[in-house]
Amino acid sequence: MVKNKKSGLSTHLSEVVIHGMQEKKGNEIARLDLRNIHSSLADYFVICHADSAVQVHALARSVEEEVYKVLKQEPWRKEGLEHGEWILLDFVDVVVHIFKTEKRKHFGIEDLWGDAETEYYQSA
Repeated sequence: MVKNKKSGLSTHLSEVVIHGMQEKKGNEIARLDLRNIHSSLADYFVICHADSAVQVHALARSVEEEVYKVLKQEPWRKEGLEHGEWILLDFVDVVVHIFKTEKRKHFGIEDLWGDAETEYYQSA
């Protein structure tokens, strides 16, 4: 396992993201640890899904609010806000994927990154 200051910060960021998802009852929250995968662009992917576009947006807002409250950090990039089917929040070292249920099944990100160590979390 990679141990350094940067990775400690990205781990903390991923934990804050997970808390933001738990606050709005994200379904099947998963954290994929990509630090030991050579071709990865981030340290972690944090993924969850919701049954409606309204909840997808609420989850994205909650994640952004929690990260800003704790770390004073804004996403570097946001995508998918206009449709609410798959919102991506890019915090550089941590990339957040919030899907509508059927989109998560369709894209199967956990399967695409099958070499990653994956942990699952319950909603609060």
